[in-house]
Amino acid sequence: MNQLKTVALLALLTGLLVWMGGVLGGQTGLFFGLLMAALMNLGSWFFSDKIALAAYGAQPVSPAAAPELYQMVTKLSQKAGIPTPAVYLIPTPAVNAFATGRDPEHAAVAVTQGIVQLLPADELEAVIAHELSHILNRDTLTQAIAATIGGAISYLAQMAMWFGGFATDEDNRPNPIALLLLTLLAPVAAAIVQMGISRTREFAADAGSAQLTGNPRALAKALQRLEASARQIPMDSNPAFAPLLIIEPLTGRSFANLFSTHPQTELRIQKLLELEQAMSQVELSQVG
Repeated sequence: MNQLKTVALLALLTGLLVWMGGVLGGQTGLFFGLLMAALMNLGSWFFSDKIALAAYGAQPVSPAAAPELYQMVTKLSQKAGIPTPAVYLIPTPAVNAFATGRDPEHAAVAVTQGIVQLLPADELEAVIAHELSHILNRDTLTQAIAATIGGAISYLAQMAMWFGGFATDEDNRPNPIALLLLTLLAPVAAAIVQMGISRTREFAADAGSAQLTGNPRALAKALQRLEASARQIPMDSNPAFAPLLIIEPLTGRSFANLFSTHPQTELRIQKLLELEQAMSQVELSQVG
């Protein structure tokens, strides 16, 4: 179901881009805007891991420096059937974690000092399993595609705002009022869809963590602790990298949750507990 939602949201983004390009400048305007956005995001995609790690000041961790953490990542990676990603530590008391990299062969997992100190071993393991699920599901690829399309929409909107549309014939230019609404609302709509994709992938990674560890309640407890701690020690986060983190780094709730990069923590916990109950029923039926 989450995969279908992701595909539907990506299709919606693509449809918005095609429609907007046609309104502003036909095929020429669409191709130019898409090409520029693709070039910009292609560079970000290949260097996404380095950019994200540098943004948070993450430092590489060797097995000798953090044997328990490294062993945890290695064990879960083997269970997930993916290469062990590079392990990084972020020097901050804030609690968070993220995975990055364009594929399982070029991946990294980063955790903050705060989260390592706060969580007991089973809950930290559940968090790491969540991040490995993102790598296994290639969510960074999904986000890159969404960013490319969303970037093209934003670029077209900016060009339209500056030049009043791409049409060369004055009679074919869009209505000024319609153009203003388009340039203002299209990027917002694209951002909402992108955040919807991010929230959908979080649910999938939560379920993946539960499957890897066999302990959905551990992640539910971890999310509860992280939510409470994040309110006390907010993480200094670039909004561009917010979808990577396991917990929303920004304080406050947005209108209708549209502009949140993550699902509500209460809902994530609820789904994990429901998954725990379902897994227990399966175990009981197998024993019987």
